[in-house]
Amino acid sequence: MKRSLETLRREVRDIDTELLRLLNERASRSVAIGKVKKEAGTDVYRPDQEARVLAFLKRHNAGPLPDQAVAEIFREIFSSSRALQAPLTVAYLGPEGSFSHLAARAHFGHGAELRPAATIDQVFDRAERDRNSRGIVPVENSTEGSVGHTLRRLIATPLAIRAEIFLPVSLCLLTNLARREEICRVYSHPQALAQCRHWLAENLPQAEQIETSSTSAAGTQAQDDPAGAAVGSRLTGEINSLAILAADIEDTPGNTTRFLVLGRGDGERTGRDKTSILFGTPHVPGALHQALAPIARERINLLRIESHPLRDRKWEYLFFADLAGHREDEPVAGCLREMANTTTFIKVLGSYARGEEGS
Repeated sequence: MKRSLETLRREVRDIDTELLRLLNERASRSVAIGKVKKEAGTDVYRPDQEARVLAFLKRHNAGPLPDQAVAEIFREIFSSSRALQAPLTVAYLGPEGSFSHLAARAHFGHGAELRPAATIDQVFDRAERDRNSRGIVPVENSTEGSVGHTLRRLIATPLAIRAEIFLPVSLCLLTNLARREEICRVYSHPQALAQCRHWLAENLPQAEQIETSSTSAAGTQAQDDPAGAAVGSRLTGEINSLAILAADIEDTPGNTTRFLVLGRGDGERTGRDKTSILFGTPHVPGALHQALAPIARERINLLRIESHPLRDRKWEYLFFADLAGHREDEPVAGCLREMANTTTFIKVLGSYARGEEGS
């Protein structure tokens, strides 16, 4: 027998009532967990535990909700639960509407207090000063490579990498002008301008490109410039009351930026982890090969490696690398012990759950 719309809505309302009861029951358990954490001196922010819960939910998800929708719903539940346990502040490269802001909101949800910072240095400084604060910084883009300033700060910071976020980057041309021919100046962050340089050259050859500290700052400047436009996110356009004159203008489809969450402590193993390290080698032939040999011997997947120049020493470099596995996994632990003998120094930047690169 076919059920009426009114009957279906009544059934949904009954389910919602039960969901609300269960959510509050879960919240009360979360408060109790928070008290246990406080007594033990444990951090309320546990991205490793959240990653295990999400993996469990995805394994048991029978649909029709897709896994990504389930993850987004539960990230907000995690966020509200953390807020009940203890306040959490997160510094991000702002202002509001930047891609760092989008990454912070996607990872921490609406329960965290998100605070914009003017520079990457300020993000590090705030997280270093306050043990209850976290920081989110961009570290690399799939088309434009690494963010050098973030790598430089990672060298000396006492903070550890607690999580990573992969954010698909969709760039828009934002302006209040009606036609492209009217645009004289285009504002944006250097990375954003680089990610759509060919589109800009072809479609706005007459416009001067002006670099800003963030895509959000670009939106503010474009709003104040009667002949200006900005390259940024849809949210940047909404915040600054700018219309989208063209969407998806990035040169490479699938353009993605990787962000790091910085904080104190280290995460526990999840079974799908990554360990980031920083190391130096002597300036002699074969030094890098010798340093990396333990990784091959332990059959560890080297996910990423790149060199970074030392600012105070010409033609000398440090190396950043990402290894598959957790520092407590015996293959990785053994590799790190060996590398301590084959490098001039080595620093573990953090072990953390691997992010979803397609998210």
